[in-house]
Amino acid sequence: MRGAAGLAVAAILAGAGLGRNALAQSFTDDFADRADGAKVHSASGFVCPLKIGGFERDAVGQYQPEQNSVFCAYSARDGVYGTVVLKPLSGPYDPPASLDREFALQSGTGGRQIGEATLKLPGRPDSVVVYSRSYETARLLDAHYRALYTGAGFANWAVETTIEYAEPRDSDSKQEFLSAVYSAAKAGFPAAVAPLAAGTAPR
Repeated sequence: MRGAAGLAVAAILAGAGLGRNALAQSFTDDFADRADGAKVHSASGFVCPLKIGGFERDAVGQYQPEQNSVFCAYSARDGVYGTVVLKPLSGPYDPPASLDREFALQSGTGGRQIGEATLKLPGRPDSVVVYSRSYETARLLDAHYRALYTGAGFANWAVETTIEYAEPRDSDSKQEFLSAVYSAAKAGFPAAVAPLAAGTAPR
């Protein structure tokens, strides 16, 4: 089942004149190919691998061109979706402000906010703290369909994710995706620059 989070992401891509399916077959100068199938974001050096656990990459491209932001989209079995967005920063990272457009679209399509917190994710060499907000998009029998938004600042870039999944069925897949993305961000951005305000107090 594709939830309102997918509609929100699709709406932003459509606003840029792009679509996830079309981008799967397109090319962009924002990313360079690597021999192992990974896509490397030229401006930041962030790597979007071909696979993250049970997720397989199906598109990369521009997210909001006016912000110079880009995305890597992934999907897994049973309609589980994960999207990574990279946004350049010119100052401290404010996750709720940065994700405000996505939140508005989610609420506009019927999503019900059910939580907002900071998460401590396992990582190398130590944990990564990220902001998160979750929505329930539908409920069928014993499955709760949810959209989880997260964000953290690293060096001059914000790394944000959107994950569409069913609780409790896909809880492990969700955690695997988040841990892999933010471990890669922490390892890939300059170690000399500490993450910016990833733990901004939720509001």
